[in-house]
Amino acid sequence: MGRHVLLIEDEPNIIEAIRFLLTRDGWDVGTHSDGADAVEVIQAASPDMVILDLMLPGKSGMDILRDLRDIPEFAGLPVLMLTARGQSRDREMAEKAGVSRFMTKPFSNAEVLTAVRDLLAQASRK
Repeated sequence: MGRHVLLIEDEPNIIEAIRFLLTRDGWDVGTHSDGADAVEVIQAASPDMVILDLMLPGKSGMDILRDLRDIPEFAGLPVLMLTARGQSRDREMAEKAGVSRFMTKPFSNAEVLTAVRDLLAQASRK
């Protein structure tokens, strides 16, 4: 089981925090901050998991998620979606689009680590 996480987020402080946290935990973390070409970047990187911000420049995390789920080899890719707006409507839309887990900012380091570990454990059992 690989340990490559691709973080798609445009806030530098969140990128740094998550990259530091996951790298320290033994993950290989790639980052990208533009929604417009995120699907192509994910396809090229072929990560074990994606952490995806809902609000991105160029294309929303929701649209990226929908596009990913339409690609057969990425239909089961674990996706953890981050959002500053935790409205239930966003959560419902994300779940319909096939998100694996939804997390509202601000979140604790422990929450992120637990979510990443859980999602990869679930994926490796499939």
